Amino acid sequence: METQRTCGQGLAANAALPAKLSEVTAAVARNLEVHMQALDLTDAIAKQEHEAYRELAKQSRDIAAQLKITAEQMAGYRNLPMGKHDREAMTSPRVLEAFDTFVKRERELLALLQGRLSQDEEMLSAIAAAVGTSTSAKH
Repeated sequence: METQRTCGQGLAANAALPAKLSEVTAAVARNLEVHMQALDLTDAIAKQEHEAYRELAKQSRDIAAQLKITAEQMAGYRNLPMGKHDREAMTSPRVLEAFDTFVKRERELLALLQGRLSQDEEMLSAIAAAVGTSTSAKH
């Protein structure tokens, strides 16, 4: 008979989501920072773009750092003992609605990533060709 997973184990198992979101958000920041280096700051519009990217890269770095901290804290609760739960409260419509919303957001995130992936892979291949190398993006 399988033993019931504790809430601490559930937190630890779910730490992968904010951890991966942290990595993706940090990669967004890195792409913004690298893009900034291509801007000709003698051009007024490029200066505006540079400032926008600078601010967004900073915000993205901050968000990535907080997501990483959250993931680490979630993982750290693996051995949290199981507290007493009110079964009626755990099976309430509020709990159902909250978890249903979470699952819907997961589906939306998956669809967003699937929709972007082929376009991003095409762009990656074009950049790699211009650089004169291949890429290992299709992992």
